[in-house]
Amino acid sequence: MTRVSLFNSPLLLGFDQFERTLDRISKASAEGYPPYNIERIGEDGLRITLAVAGFAMDDLAVQVEEDQLVIRGKQTDDPNRIYLHRGIAARQFQRSFVLAQGIEVVGAELDNGLLHIDLKRPPPDVRVQTIKIKTAKSNGASLGNAGGRGRTIDIGTDRPGN
Repeated sequence: MTRVSLFNSPLLLGFDQFERTLDRISKASAEGYPPYNIERIGEDGLRITLAVAGFAMDDLAVQVEEDQLVIRGKQTDDPNRIYLHRGIAARQFQRSFVLAQGIEVVGAELDNGLLHIDLKRPPPDVRVQTIKIKTAKSNGASLGNAGGRGRTIDIGTDRPGN
């Protein structure tokens, strides 16, 4: 099956990373276990809460792999137990969240079967670029000539407050 790219317009240059991120998100959204909540904490905080009843702290791992938060859980069977009925199976899972650039994982806490992962979103870095435009010398040289003087554009970065 041929997949049509969302970013195939010639006006959208350099959006390959966004396309790969969207692919990861669509694959991750098919997972259903464990259930989770995402909530805003204050102005720049987020909290992901996963329902991981039955998992001990040693059964869980929280890692950041590239721009993805990955939570893994693995329970092991106790070989000394003999079940007459087993309705609660030892499960394993992997839940992934794609993190926006700059999002930091502050910490994780296991409380009464809920795994809380706190994230911090840094304030956006507002940048204003001023591009100085110079006039070309009228010496008859074209931009494509190696011996002619081409147009130059100086780029400076100004930050508000500087």
